[in-house]
Amino acid sequence: MGSGQGIDGGREFQRVAETLLSRMSGGVYPVGSFLPPQRELAEELGVSRDTVQRVLRMLADENWIESRQGRGSRVLKSQRIHSSGASTAAQGKVYLGDFVGAAFRQPEVTLDVFTLSSESLDAHIRVQSELIRAGRIQPQRIAMRMLLPSSSVELPYLRAQGAPDQRLRERMDDITRRHTSSLQDAVFNLKQAQTVPSVDLEIRHVPLAPTNKLYLLNGNEAVFGPYKVLQRTIHLAGDEEIEALDVLGLDAELTHFEKDDDDTSVGSVFVSSMQNWFDSVWNLLSQ
Repeated sequence: MGSGQGIDGGREFQRVAETLLSRMSGGVYPVGSFLPPQRELAEELGVSRDTVQRVLRMLADENWIESRQGRGSRVLKSQRIHSSGASTAAQGKVYLGDFVGAAFRQPEVTLDVFTLSSESLDAHIRVQSELIRAGRIQPQRIAMRMLLPSSSVELPYLRAQGAPDQRLRERMDDITRRHTSSLQDAVFNLKQAQTVPSVDLEIRHVPLAPTNKLYLLNGNEAVFGPYKVLQRTIHLAGDEEIEALDVLGLDAELTHFEKDDDDTSVGSVFVSSMQNWFDSVWNLLSQ
């Protein structure tokens, strides 16, 4: 296999893995359900069945799915969210996509995000963009701000044999660029189609290594959780594999906080403090 094909193969593997992980974490494929057949996934995602099979083996190795001959691949876990809001618990919301979707059903949407990459946000915004284009939701204003780590920041993870590995950082930067570009395209398409009167997305970088991911929704809710550090096999370009320290945002334990009428409640204090933190970093540290 030539070098170009190897690089493309690595990227296709990563794209398929990200897509399936996002769908499982967002509730598209809930726990206990079965993934679509390999042939169907390969056709939908525009890749070979071999690529799909390799991704499914990786997901099985990391205990996301259980694959059995003749029975398909069953989802074993997802990214459930613990909530401090009684109203949220009553509505049965457990996925990040539910909270993003509820925010986008409001006339004015504000979304502030601090994250390692734009992977999860890209997936959720694309879902909402399709709903807007189909006329199923009609927000009048969307304002999004995203903070990402500067490329010069040395991360405590993305290490192999105890030392930073440039190949791992380049892989993460490539993932970030790809999803950032996808996110910007989704926002641009909304602007171009004029389906939302006011749409704005601003991305800045900060000299901080994220240890947690943070979503602030409409100034009233926060979804917060630590990245899980683990040692795992990472697939690089050209089908190369490497054992390294990595973090998984899709495997993070997230907690939802919601403001209420009591300014001193845990939810109200947490949302206000995180919003103040985000605004201070945005205004004073970001570029």
